[in-house]
Amino acid sequence: MDKHLSAAWLPLGCLLLLVLFPLVAPALDLGFYVSFMRRVLIYALAASSLNFILGYGGMVALGHAAFFGAGAYVVAMLSAQGQSQALIAWPLAMLVAGGLALLIGAISLRTRGVYFIMITLAFAQMVFYLFISLRQYGGEDGLNLAAPSSVPGLNLTNDTQFYYLVLGIVVACLWLMHCMANARFGRALQGIRENETRMQALGYPVLRIKLVAFVFAGALAGLAGALLANHNLFVSPSLMHWTASANLIIMVIVGGIGLRFGGVVGATVMLLLEEFLRLYTDYWHLPLGVLLLMIVLFAPRGLAGVFVRRSP
Repeated sequence: MDKHLSAAWLPLGCLLLLVLFPLVAPALDLGFYVSFMRRVLIYALAASSLNFILGYGGMVALGHAAFFGAGAYVVAMLSAQGQSQALIAWPLAMLVAGGLALLIGAISLRTRGVYFIMITLAFAQMVFYLFISLRQYGGEDGLNLAAPSSVPGLNLTNDTQFYYLVLGIVVACLWLMHCMANARFGRALQGIRENETRMQALGYPVLRIKLVAFVFAGALAGLAGALLANHNLFVSPSLMHWTASANLIIMVIVGGIGLRFGGVVGATVMLLLEEFLRLYTDYWHLPLGVLLLMIVLFAPRGLAGVFVRRSP
């Protein structure tokens, strides 16, 4: 019973802290960190979308950042054309990222193991070099946004309003992923992860289930990219580089593969460590690497696994 209570109250407590943070941050002279925590939430959504296919579906995709960057570029390109309505740009970012995931997944999911890893990497690099070649949209120098997207009733230039919008979107997406993971679809996806041959023998449309999950995760990554474009007011092809995909995988591993909040915990820990280690050393990658090694050795289920049971 205690485990059930802790599993329920801990996320609610963290959510309460996130809700209160922008209200108390100015009084604590931490106003800057409202913007920083918004960035953490955006990456938490991107990492969680990867965790959905990696943790529940066993799909080690080393090209997930392609969908992340594609969503960001859709917003930036529409902004360059004078279209800044969020109700148009953000759903379109999800649609484009999901369509790209459909195209890549339809081919990649016919392979397994290291071949799947390499083919997703190859596709992501193709997308990366495609956007580098788009000189009219900045090429490798990237593209600035003149202003954030327009949301009815909100002003996204206001850090607090934008923060609460991102928080609401991330919470809604996490809830949606949780519902899908615990529905029949999610159970089938986890069964495919455990034994694909048996699920196929039982009559499950294995390829279709994996493809739907892949497209769903790609669309959510595109939404995270759209939010990041508005956060930074800048996009560049580096968002799609294979190292960006590797960073998302590391976040998932640190947080906990297949754990409900693994992506959230991993993104939070990684970005907080990166932010604060930079204050003390220019060689912040070294202590970060040591800390990550300790996590892998002493918390093999990830940091989220220390506090909560593995999600069903």
